[in-house]
Amino acid sequence: MASAAIPVDSPRETHWEWQYLDLMRQIWERGDERIDRTGIGTRSVIGAQIRFDLAGGAMPLLSTKRVYWKTATREFLWFLTGSTNIRPLVLQGVKIWNEWPHAEYVKATGEAISLDDFVARIAGDEAFARQWGDLGPVYGKQWVDWPTYEPAGDGLYRKGAGINQVAQVVDSLKNNPGSRRHIVEGWNVAEIEQMALPPCHKTYQFHVGSGRLNCILYQRSCDVALGLPFNLWSAALFVRMLAQQCDLEPGELVWLGGDTHLYLNHADLIEAQLARVPSGAATMQIDRRPDSMFDYRIEDFVVSGYAPQEHISAPVAV
Repeated sequence: MASAAIPVDSPRETHWEWQYLDLMRQIWERGDERIDRTGIGTRSVIGAQIRFDLAGGAMPLLSTKRVYWKTATREFLWFLTGSTNIRPLVLQGVKIWNEWPHAEYVKATGEAISLDDFVARIAGDEAFARQWGDLGPVYGKQWVDWPTYEPAGDGLYRKGAGINQVAQVVDSLKNNPGSRRHIVEGWNVAEIEQMALPPCHKTYQFHVGSGRLNCILYQRSCDVALGLPFNLWSAALFVRMLAQQCDLEPGELVWLGGDTHLYLNHADLIEAQLARVPSGAATMQIDRRPDSMFDYRIEDFVVSGYAPQEHISAPVAV
């Protein structure tokens, strides 16, 4: 399918979002078509990059379709709790992780329960949620409770105290800002098979220069149409929260994509979005400085100047 023509009045030099649209166009027109894990099929490239300057409260919110930034923020705050169960998200109306435990439940029990009914049971039955709502040791578990093991004698090991990578990064940014080890890592090889979905946005590295906090996010797998808008927002949010806690100014966010792809069943979304012109500039302020990275609330974040074009929906590949 041919992609939409680039609008002639597009202010290409002045809006960061053209980086996103150009990447989408490159994948759709020249990406390698392949069968993927989901069976849906993708077009894919490797080695993508988007850069965004966070100065002045700027945030990488797409304008060519609505991005539900509060949903992305609630998910990010959930990661920081270390929870791996979808129930806290479900109770806040966040739906983005529901398909994975639902599919596992149907596979394990043979019960042909609808997704909506399954989610209602998660919300209403805490015991059911404990049994069927867990995703395994996904992002939050690795970020704030990376498992360790210590010798227990006779060649055996017992579980030790978990490592809070986020707390360690806060400490190192404050006390050793020139370190090259400001890293939060999600790819725990030993636990990948236990996860409902291995981490896509896997490695965050932070860098302090001239009083500004910069970040590189390496994403090993990226659904550009549905996932990347959330990933960009969450990474920028991570930088802003860390910067506030460490008395730094937000700097540059550099996003790097490994397998960077579009699903073949997202054609309508892609064509519609490529026909649009970016506009506006969203900013965010944090209204309160909590005692730690782990005490932020959704109402602490206030977005201004966000006037997106109409939402475009597409199915999630599970």
